[in-house]
Amino acid sequence: MTRLIFFVLLILVLYYLLHYLIKDMPSSKKKVKGKPESEELVQDPYCQTYIPKQTALKKKVEGQLLYFCCDKCFKSYIQGDVKNST
Repeated sequence: MTRLIFFVLLILVLYYLLHYLIKDMPSSKKKVKGKPESEELVQDPYCQTYIPKQTALKKKVEGQLLYFCCDKCFKSYIQGDVKNST
């Protein structure tokens, strides 16, 4: 009878120990707090590519703020090169 009580207590202790350890482990699922922010996209006037506004190259051309995907597109736009549409 004492063996049975010992094994039951041992199982309970192991259960609570594992439960405590698992509860403190970081979750692999990312928890998003609140509403996720959507990124605003802007269009490159040269290559017509949409890019995130935060990462775009911002240049003021003739008083107008334009967004470019890279320096190459900006330089081509300034030189007046025509982008081939395919």
